[in-house]
Amino acid sequence: MSFVVAIDGPAGSGKGSITQIIAEKMNLSCIDTGAMYRCVTLDMLNKNIAIEDIEKIKELLKTIDIKLDEENKKVYLNGKDVTDEIRSMRVTEKVSQVSSIKEIRLKLVELQQKIAKNKDVIMEGRDITTVVFPNADVKVYLDADVEERARRRYKQNQEKGIESTYDEILENLKKRDYNDMHKEFGALVKADDAIVIDSTNMTIEQVTNEIIKIINEKKKQIIEDEKVYEVVPDSKMKRFKYAFVKKLLLIFVYKLVYRIKIVNKEYVPKEGAYIICANHINMLDALSVVCTNKRKVRFICKHSMFKKKILGWALKLGDTIPLDRDKNDIESMKRTIKALKNGDLLGIFPEGTRNGMEKNVKAKNGAAFFALKSGVKVIPLGIQGSFKPFTKVKLVYGEPLDFSEYYGKEKDKETLEKVTNIIMDNIVMLTNKKI
Repeated sequence: MSFVVAIDGPAGSGKGSITQIIAEKMNLSCIDTGAMYRCVTLDMLNKNIAIEDIEKIKELLKTIDIKLDEENKKVYLNGKDVTDEIRSMRVTEKVSQVSSIKEIRLKLVELQQKIAKNKDVIMEGRDITTVVFPNADVKVYLDADVEERARRRYKQNQEKGIESTYDEILENLKKRDYNDMHKEFGALVKADDAIVIDSTNMTIEQVTNEIIKIINEKKKQIIEDEKVYEVVPDSKMKRFKYAFVKKLLLIFVYKLVYRIKIVNKEYVPKEGAYIICANHINMLDALSVVCTNKRKVRFICKHSMFKKKILGWALKLGDTIPLDRDKNDIESMKRTIKALKNGDLLGIFPEGTRNGMEKNVKAKNGAAFFALKSGVKVIPLGIQGSFKPFTKVKLVYGEPLDFSEYYGKEKDKETLEKVTNIIMDNIVMLTNKKI
């Protein structure tokens, strides 16, 4: 596993300097993507290769050798130290155009991803958060007013002895901004999930501290998420605890407080994989289904619920499957499919939220997807009642729904919608059924 910090932003926003500082402070491998594009630009200039000559560019890319010496902060092109040369005005004036060439971007993106594999890295550039690492753990868009960026670049050039004027740099940055944002391939874009930091009136130290804070918060979140997905190994003690808690809840909560009545319980087979789909009133309805079934029912539950100490313990005891709704939760999907292949009884609330039908929330297609993917029947369940203490609650099961004519079509959106609607129609019918 690797931890990736991706930083995008316009030229002169301070990405390079700040990335280096953070890399040192947080022991991250620093990959200067901008330097890589500058190396290609310099090589093209030295070999008099025109931007339009794609065939020669392809040949150059086959032999070009770029090395980034993180420890000594040096950049080598074909064995030569070009750390300062790639920052010259002649390279700066052409690098934006060069980096727009699709063949170059594809080659360097491939190289960048290869360098970062199985490493904890921090990388800055123009399309790191959108193209190179769209699934980066931390995404930052570092911005600043163009005038401020020009002042910074002018000061940087003076310190390095590079001849340039403020007006030249300002004009060049404006052109680069336009070119970078209007590239056909690899354009500078703010990723939807990137955190935007405007550094115009911030010191390097302030920006660095802000990004480090974001990184630390993300690492903490990852550790918490890893705990959520930890599986409690099966054992006699685990089974005893599960049976004890289930019995306790059934007697003292669901028989005395809610007086639950089960209707058509024969529709829940004694063995085999099935998915119970019910309406969602509150968090107690899942427990009512679990406690009143002789079979173990494994519900799919949003992962944030596992972070509550006692509740998280109980959920893991029941082998509940965590689901992160804010991302494409592959781990949750794998566990769900595995559970169905193992013949487990799963519980899913298609509404995705409490009282979804009353809120007119569109039902989720998850239950339909897993039913068609795994080839299992769906048992509709209508939960009647309010779960107010000492009121009646009825669990009305319906006959298992057979969707075998649609098996294997889980990727067809229209089919998923159709199956989901059938499931929800049955749940509504059972919810309103007079018993």
